[in-house]
Amino acid sequence: MSAWKIAALALLMTLVGCGRDDPETALQQAAEQLQTTLENKQVGDLMELLHADFQAQRQYDREWARRTATLMFLRHRNVRVIALSQRSWIEPTYPDRGHTEAQVTLAGAESLLPQQAGHYQIRLEWRQEQGEWLLARLEWE
Repeated sequence: MSAWKIAALALLMTLVGCGRDDPETALQQAAEQLQTTLENKQVGDLMELLHADFQAQRQYDREWARRTATLMFLRHRNVRVIALSQRSWIEPTYPDRGHTEAQVTLAGAESLLPQQAGHYQIRLEWRQEQGEWLLARLEWE
């Protein structure tokens, strides 16, 4: 078998192995979905990604998240979430809990140039319920 066929077969096996059934891949997809939901300004979809016991900064709840997102979406025609670095993993002792740490820039604009931007170090805690990863905790600096 040629080297090209072996490489193609290895790539195919890697892609098949990283399917939706892989919990780490699903966790990474949930983080990407959160980013897309914010950029598309979809409050309803955002709320579906939040766990029933969601907390931000150990003091804000789901209602705070809904109000804050709605205000940001009304204030800015364009919302961008730029992940400068990101790392996700699943807890070894609790396979239904995952974490994402990232450095992100959050920008809002009326046209191409941002009118408001902030750089944050964020920590997300996810909980898996019925096969779906839901955001349970959010902290930032």
